[in-house]
Amino acid sequence: MKEQKTKIRRGNILLAEPFMLDPNFKRSMVLVCDYHKQEGVVGFVLNKCLDIPVNDLIASFPEIENIIYFGGPVATDTVHYIHNVGDLIDGSHPVSDGVWWGGDFEQLKEQVKNGKITSKNIRFFVGYSGWDSGQLEGELKMGSWVVSNMKASYLFSEEAQSLWEKGMQDKGDTFSIISKLPNELHWS
Repeated sequence: MKEQKTKIRRGNILLAEPFMLDPNFKRSMVLVCDYHKQEGVVGFVLNKCLDIPVNDLIASFPEIENIIYFGGPVATDTVHYIHNVGDLIDGSHPVSDGVWWGGDFEQLKEQVKNGKITSKNIRFFVGYSGWDSGQLEGELKMGSWVVSNMKASYLFSEEAQSLWEKGMQDKGDTFSIISKLPNELHWS
């Protein structure tokens, strides 16, 4: 794939090139939640489901029908959340239209307990994806990522396992064709 000339910013998504070998990012869609040229990038893989219920991982959390996703290989002993209710959780960081990251955890628990936040409003992640200053730009020059814009529907409406393909199709042209490539190529 050719080098990406797009400037990275909060709210972009990164789509792994189709033959990326790194199992952490193979066919992944990563939402960029924080970008600082001098400090680096923080994002979350949106389409790697771990099939672990939130309540199995966070025993003190109110009952909610969410599962945990693999946010990335950094700090896998931490839990993060992305949601569409930034007006209900103090300290939420806007990421893109209709998408926020984090916020007051105790307030989140209270809003879940009283039913104002449901499983349709939030996604939980173990770990995150991180790049040091200049690292992601280097990967972009090598053609490892396709950059696009986040749509709230990717997080709250689409099926996680189809996100990479959907993101590629939404880019159009050559990317739509790339989205149809098989996950594994076998030469007979």
